[in-house]
Amino acid sequence: MSKKILLRIIKIYQSTLSFDHGWLHYFKPLGLCRFRPTCSEYTYQAVEKHGVLGGLYRGFKRILRCNPFNQGGYDPFL
Repeated sequence: MSKKILLRIIKIYQSTLSFDHGWLHYFKPLGLCRFRPTCSEYTYQAVEKHGVLGGLYRGFKRILRCNPFNQGGYDPFL
């Protein structure tokens, strides 16, 4: 899968199914993601910087941290 295609898929997800970015935001105005930037935006930035495999790996690690035992908060992509 090419980098451009994956980035486009993430943007489509954000604009359609995401409670933090898309039209579903109206049902949950505060969003659902416990992190800022959201997990999808974090993965988008990681794919841009590290390519498909590196970005997906970092995004997957971020999603694993999204659990009730983690407070979340500001966690920028570096």
